[in-house]
Amino acid sequence: MGSPVLRFSPAPTGWLHVGHARTALFNWLHARHHGGRFVLRIEDTDPDRSREEYVHAIERSLRWLGLDWDEGPIRQSSRTERYLDAAGRLLDAGRAYACDCSRADLEARLAARRAGGAKVTPGYDGHCRDRGLAPGPGRALRFATPEDGSTTVEDLVRGEVTFAHDTIEDFVILRADGTPGFLVANAVDDADMGITHVVRGEDLLSSTPRVLLLRRALGIEGDPVYAHLPMIVDERRQKLSSRWGAVSVEEYRSDGYLPEAMRNHLALLGWAPGDDREVLTLEELVAEFSIEAVNRSPAYFDPVKLAHLNATYLRALPAEAFVAESLPWLESEPPWPPERFEVGRFRALAPLVQERVRTLAEVPRWVDFLFLDAPEVDEASWAKAMAHEAAPAVLAEVTVGAASCPWEADALHGLVREVGARHGLGLAKAQAPVRVAVTGRAVGPPLFESMAVLGREATLARLEAASARLAGPGGAAV
Repeated sequence: MGSPVLRFSPAPTGWLHVGHARTALFNWLHARHHGGRFVLRIEDTDPDRSREEYVHAIERSLRWLGLDWDEGPIRQSSRTERYLDAAGRLLDAGRAYACDCSRADLEARLAARRAGGAKVTPGYDGHCRDRGLAPGPGRALRFATPEDGSTTVEDLVRGEVTFAHDTIEDFVILRADGTPGFLVANAVDDADMGITHVVRGEDLLSSTPRVLLLRRALGIEGDPVYAHLPMIVDERRQKLSSRWGAVSVEEYRSDGYLPEAMRNHLALLGWAPGDDREVLTLEELVAEFSIEAVNRSPAYFDPVKLAHLNATYLRALPAEAFVAESLPWLESEPPWPPERFEVGRFRALAPLVQERVRTLAEVPRWVDFLFLDAPEVDEASWAKAMAHEAAPAVLAEVTVGAASCPWEADALHGLVREVGARHGLGLAKAQAPVRVAVTGRAVGPPLFESMAVLGREATLARLEAASARLAGPGGAAV
């Protein structure tokens, strides 16, 4: 058997969903593992729903994930004549027929049959199969599904799945407006492009016998190998939906996730290596991936695990790479005046930020105090840090000491520890009001390194401002 040929064929009707991205990744991994080809095909036969901006977004997301393609993007809209020719051959062979039924007509007939006590099978009722209508405007073309027998799908994930023909309606191959439908386009394209493996979501399993029937009616020999991937679910074990959070690759990219982390997490949705590893390089994924090892159970997309994985990848970056990756978030719509940003000051604190953030989008919040005229104070942090009766004295004495001590992290550490000891406070308690005064919040990079980078003048000004706020207009702490 030759090298496999796989395709990823999204419809440009929305941003690239993480489920579609997982499908693309599994196709790509199988192709690369076996030295095959990966084809990108755009299913844009429905002009009313397809949008060019989504085509570009799909390509952009795939490139961001590191998924290149060997052929394409091939647009189905450029191959309409091939689909019309196939539909014409089916019509001439008596395997398709024209239909002028509207949805309302069908619903009325089904309702009448139910009212008469008949058992009604959902779907099209074959009303036009023997009417002998000529094709024309406003008339769809339907495939005449065999009334007897069955079609079996050999699936690498789900095993052998058999569909009785009497459960498959006469489905549309050309819409009433003359545009080709999804099924005939896929049957023709997969044959023309030599697709050997079709790897896609389990929601498309029911369409597979329809495509196989079309292939056989068109005289296409041999069938691709099918693998229908398990559904991706959320923490409620329901189908992943944008209603409950980000689900598109674009959203995760804009939220500061690294492509390596997203790719790693997607690869483990339904598949895993033969051990407990959860962090795998791209080379390891290509070397070890196997479609046959995909689990048929629903796969849980875990945002918490993804964030943890992203933090792991961020920490593994060389320091300069972390600075470079952070710059787009620091320079695009920052919370400080753009002219105040100094990459050198950020670089000095970057290794300490790198150890603590989960996403790149969090970075500005961790260093904003460096580039703001005054820190943005979190009121809950202020209230907690300043509640201790010694807070005013700690701020005042640290201010005096900081005016003359060596301006380096170790000296500042010693100063605050000494002041705290005089008031019976451990270092954590003593530095709490200082941290909020300097940075505006209780959580951030290590305090003394932050003070050293911020500078003596700015630090003293913030300590004095905090003391003034504590004293209040009447002199009492507030």
